[in-house]
Amino acid sequence: MVNDETRMQVTPVTLQARHVTLAPLMLEHADALAEVGLDPSLWQWIPNPVTTPQEMHAYVATALDERERGVALPFVILDRASGRPIGSTRYAKIEPLHRRLEIGWTWYALASQRTAANTETKLLLLAHAFETLRANRVELKTDALNERSRRAILRLGATQEGVFRRHVVCASGRVRDTVYFSIIDSEWPAVKAGLQQRLERNP
Repeated sequence: MVNDETRMQVTPVTLQARHVTLAPLMLEHADALAEVGLDPSLWQWIPNPVTTPQEMHAYVATALDERERGVALPFVILDRASGRPIGSTRYAKIEPLHRRLEIGWTWYALASQRTAANTETKLLLLAHAFETLRANRVELKTDALNERSRRAILRLGATQEGVFRRHVVCASGRVRDTVYFSIIDSEWPAVKAGLQQRLERNP
């Protein structure tokens, strides 16, 4: 039998970098997230897009339910200078026994895209996963048609592991193929160095 001490203990935490703060998502963040997060382009590749304030409230409520069940840890992404929400992300598919989790459900307001926010967010999440939680493996996935996301995940230093064919039925009725990637603990030092160099080049 596996000792409880060997299980990964994933609990709410606040993570902070130069430009962003990742704080535990709360229901009261829903209105502010709706103010910046209803542009259709943000949800182009998401199976169930969020298009109304009511749907944003449901999106947040679902994330909080998953946190209560111990299978996800959702964050609100805050602009550190203003303290205002600019997006959301989460740990998901948490498997404490096997010391693995997924990073996903990540989106940013249009004004925060192509800034340091994404790089800092990934650095914070990966560093906490590997250095504090002692994860063996972090998974990432994206729609097979989302070439931009696929390139971005590969630039992190992740390894593409395969394509889950006809994996998800989207709200539009399209059946999505999903591409899976991973980073394992032995690869983390090189991935970390690459992210830090990217921030130094484009602060």
